[in-house]
Amino acid sequence: MENSGNFFEKVYEVAKQIPFGRVTSYGAIAKYLGTAKSARMVGWAMNASHNNVDIPAHRVVNRNGLLTGKFHFDGTNLMQQLLESEGIVVKENQIQNFNDVFWDPFKEL
Repeated sequence: MENSGNFFEKVYEVAKQIPFGRVTSYGAIAKYLGTAKSARMVGWAMNASHNNVDIPAHRVVNRNGLLTGKFHFDGTNLMQQLLESEGIVVKENQIQNFNDVFWDPFKEL
């Protein structure tokens, strides 16, 4: 695989396209980039992006809609608060109506 810096940049370009009020998964981004088995690397990219306000890392969750990256945000519930400010309902760290708010880069880009 190419070096992680280039991969991370590609991940960020996809993440920047996620619309307000929508979410996608680590795996969906990996699959879109042609590296379907690299969902964990997408997660690492999201974890490394928190100082960049242009990258909406809070909109990337696991394949079941769980806020698995929430511990990488400042504060205890910042990821959830950011999602809720966009109208996304979160209960017990899981996005409700996940299929309705899911954004698929293959269909949208």
